[in-house]
Amino acid sequence: MLIQNVRVIDPLTQTDKVTHVHIQNDRISDISSNIPNDSEVIDGTGLILCPGLVDVHVHFRDPGQTHKEDIQTGAQSAARGGYTHVLCMANTRPIIDTVERYQEVTQRMAKLPIHVYQAAAISVGFQGRELTDMVRLKEAGVRLFTDDGIPLRDEGFVKAAMQLASKLQVPLSFHEEDPHYIGYAGINEGRISRQLGFQGADRMAEIVMVERDINLAKETDAIINIQHISSKEAVELVRQAKKEGIHVHAEACPHHFTLNEEAVLQYQSLAKMNPPLREESDRLAIIEGLRDGTLDLIATHHAPHSSQEKQVALQKAPSGIIGLETAFALGYQELVLKGYLSLPALIEKMTLNPARLIGLEQSLQVGHEANFTLIDPNAKWKVDHFASRSSNSPFMGWELTGQIVATYARGKCVYRR
Repeated sequence: MLIQNVRVIDPLTQTDKVTHVHIQNDRISDISSNIPNDSEVIDGTGLILCPGLVDVHVHFRDPGQTHKEDIQTGAQSAARGGYTHVLCMANTRPIIDTVERYQEVTQRMAKLPIHVYQAAAISVGFQGRELTDMVRLKEAGVRLFTDDGIPLRDEGFVKAAMQLASKLQVPLSFHEEDPHYIGYAGINEGRISRQLGFQGADRMAEIVMVERDINLAKETDAIINIQHISSKEAVELVRQAKKEGIHVHAEACPHHFTLNEEAVLQYQSLAKMNPPLREESDRLAIIEGLRDGTLDLIATHHAPHSSQEKQVALQKAPSGIIGLETAFALGYQELVLKGYLSLPALIEKMTLNPARLIGLEQSLQVGHEANFTLIDPNAKWKVDHFASRSSNSPFMGWELTGQIVATYARGKCVYRR
């Protein structure tokens, strides 16, 4: 297969040029001005070819809640969004906290059209009291440990986890919300929650835990990832930690850099997630954190729920929205077109940086497996359906700019517009 006259953007090699890309035997065989004979030729004029997108924070609900999503529908959703590599969280039913459970699910994942990886729990049963067998789990292939969904409250336990993770050189990823500061989760404590008549999730819930875990990472020399940052104070804590050389990474989610708490009034439970949408100043601080490199990852926190589960009273509805199929377009529209990030910088935060966190090298180098995404940066499209089993998104009905044209994983086309 030959893709002609396409703009190739590869953050690892700092390539940004219009050229030709030749794929042979499922690998990249040439990137140059040479035009070899090939039976399949794709005209890439006006298109962008970049490494396949990587998301280190998705929930495919499999096993245990497959009425929301399963690994097959999740992989289809990811492919439609331009993703070739995703990492599933461990809060399934049962929780992925043993080698046996990890191997069962990853054996099924290996048959999927894209690369789907599985995280493992830090604590047995998400109880925050006993460490999982991280040594054996890493030997089995685990690339990241997390109790995502359940904040780890015991400082001594977190320190012990970081000490072991530091020895193993494996990252830990943290959901930072102290329940002491939360009334109803998923809605920011502030003007909107007061208008709705209940206590929401105070920003201090995030701030105190981010500060604690940065200090512990400094003490233990652990590699940590702060998930889905939502507050300006947390952005600043990460900024200062990076200046000190602490091994901290941090995620920004498209919903947090696109919407603020006002969205709850319009979208109700479709704008409810943990941590919540906060004030406009927080949204702008997240964008600035992306711009200056404080926030080095863009993750979707893809969290499917059924329509029945979301169509209840706001306080009772589960938190979370899907995000894989709208992530690139939101990043392009909200960050690139508005002048906050260059297109190569956006792609870096959606490919190279998340890949490095979990020990992958996502690049377009000759000889590498062909995992790449074709994008039409000028295409306008309406969000009117999803490949995901669920459709819990505030972006349904939006018109976005920047559309995934095709996704290739392992050299095969897994999605085409």
